[in-house]
Amino acid sequence: MKILVTGAAGFIGFHLAERLVKNGHDVVGIDNINDYYDVNLKFDRLAETGIKRQFISDEGKLIDSEKNTNYRFAKIDITDLTKLTHLFKQENFTHVVNLAAQAGVRYSIENPHAYVQSNLVGFVNILECCRHYKIEHLLYASSSSVYGTNPKVPFSEDDRVDNPISLYAATKKSNELMGHTYSHLYNLPTTGLRFFTVYGPWGRPDMAPILFANAITKEKPIKVFNKGDMERDFTYIDDIIDGIEIIILSKIKKRDSVYQILNIGNGSPQNLMDFIKAIENNLEIIAKKNYLPMQDGDVPRTWADTKALNHLGYKSSIGIEEGVKLFIDWYKSYNSISK
Repeated sequence: MKILVTGAAGFIGFHLAERLVKNGHDVVGIDNINDYYDVNLKFDRLAETGIKRQFISDEGKLIDSEKNTNYRFAKIDITDLTKLTHLFKQENFTHVVNLAAQAGVRYSIENPHAYVQSNLVGFVNILECCRHYKIEHLLYASSSSVYGTNPKVPFSEDDRVDNPISLYAATKKSNELMGHTYSHLYNLPTTGLRFFTVYGPWGRPDMAPILFANAITKEKPIKVFNKGDMERDFTYIDDIIDGIEIIILSKIKKRDSVYQILNIGNGSPQNLMDFIKAIENNLEIIAKKNYLPMQDGDVPRTWADTKALNHLGYKSSIGIEEGVKLFIDWYKSYNSISK
């Protein structure tokens, strides 16, 4: 397969590109490398895949990986329809995995226009290119945030998701509606991926694991929202990538519908305080804790019903004890922290 991965300098996109390349697919990655968080981390991820920073151009030229002959990368923003169309026209992709998006629940409250551009305008550009260039299957990032304040657990793909509590969640729900429309109108196979609290090596610095690790190692207090009374379906990055790969390969088989939504999570929520304890144990430092009320746009609990994905062969296998150890081992190495 020839696969386009958008958001390839991001956390999930980087790991997915690495896995697909390793398994022999011809992969093209694109990313706008914006400064929502430290761009050096994004360039370091790209360097891991053999994409050297000094060769990346603003013109959107594809450059070859120095590590993998089946991987190329270009700096392209999905809101740039001209560059995106040119890329689709010249590359003849079979599959697209759209992970490019403006991320962050809290930031969507502060800067809504960034979300409209990337998550709505950018996504319709992806949809248009996919339909015009006969893509076999489009997978795209949705989010567990679409479940909002849904009191029923575990969260099922069949639940109503009409009450988002952040603009970020609203844009992800919009993506699912847009995907449904294009599947219905143009017979374009689309799959929305509702990710649940992804963590692991090379993670985003605006997410809790790195925020916690940074504060603890600097002996600063960590912010514990809702006074620690939170549960999250923490899902290690390798399980997420396993799920995406299974879905890509499942398209080879006949599906009942060209439109689907799937949860990708661990399926076993953990208390936030247990997750913090695992980080403390691996850093061998007890965190100073600042207990705070719930943040706007946040929810007390997430829990993925993964039965639909399990039927395709998915099984989450990495719990927080193992996952946090792997994350902290990377964190220490990346930040040159000795025991």
